[in-house]
Amino acid sequence: MEAIGLPSLTISCSNFQLRKVSNISKRTHHYCTSLELSALKLSPSCTTHLLHRSTIRMQADSEDYELKQMKDMAAARKRWEALVREEKVKVLTPREAGYAIQLTNKTLLDVRPSTEHKKAWVKGSTWIPIFDVDDKFDAGTLSRQITSFVMGGWWSGVPTLSYNNQFLSKVAEKYPKDTDLIVACQKGLRSLAACELLYNAGYRNLFWVQGGLEAAEEEDLIREGPLPFKLAGIGGVSEFLGFTDQQRDAAAKEGWGYRLMFSARLVGVFLVADALFIGAQQVGHYLRDIRSP
Repeated sequence: MEAIGLPSLTISCSNFQLRKVSNISKRTHHYCTSLELSALKLSPSCTTHLLHRSTIRMQADSEDYELKQMKDMAAARKRWEALVREEKVKVLTPREAGYAIQLTNKTLLDVRPSTEHKKAWVKGSTWIPIFDVDDKFDAGTLSRQITSFVMGGWWSGVPTLSYNNQFLSKVAEKYPKDTDLIVACQKGLRSLAACELLYNAGYRNLFWVQGGLEAAEEEDLIREGPLPFKLAGIGGVSEFLGFTDQQRDAAAKEGWGYRLMFSARLVGVFLVADALFIGAQQVGHYLRDIRSP
């Protein structure tokens, strides 16, 4: 599931969770404290005691943090449902969005991150991401990136994302407040967050693409880019091996040739893993022979 946030939030998309900036600084403080322990001249028992207390405190913070994330997401969903229910944001299917773009020259605003947009985009659309890849190299970002990778990013290929502080200003530069804007993302959640921000900024003619571009069939929208819309949001090891739902659906349509390609990749992975295991064993035997008199 995509995680959504507002300007004061950052996002980690391995499991699509909302993160408060204050929590990031708090975690960084605990991390730095544990590193500084090694530089202090403390007795082993004192160091162990402090590390134990630091670990317990970090676990408690993590539990509170997860609970707050759940509450934030539930509150956000209620706000978005109200926007749609009160018709402050109109709902379009991908096919209806395609008709609107072709027949009425409405603008499609693509709010997806660069990793998804570069794979497939709607012809003539405007790309202004509400979240984009966080490639900074500070301690907080690196910590989030490591956590994202360990918690499933290696499998899903979803990068760590941060809120784009220039989102509203860039939209305002291109479009006046009375413009008809069709807002779309990959699965339909981040675009709802964008609609809320735009509505609060004064935009009143907003249309939300329900289900996102992933729900579009190829004939619904004029696509540009190397991949179908349905495959633009996948990545990582799961994409390489063809283990995503989107790829299984494509395999059912494409036939055996498509399936054989990913089967060959899976066999290749097992062969490489086996070769590495045998190689490690041989190196171990060689090192033991060197050490033996």
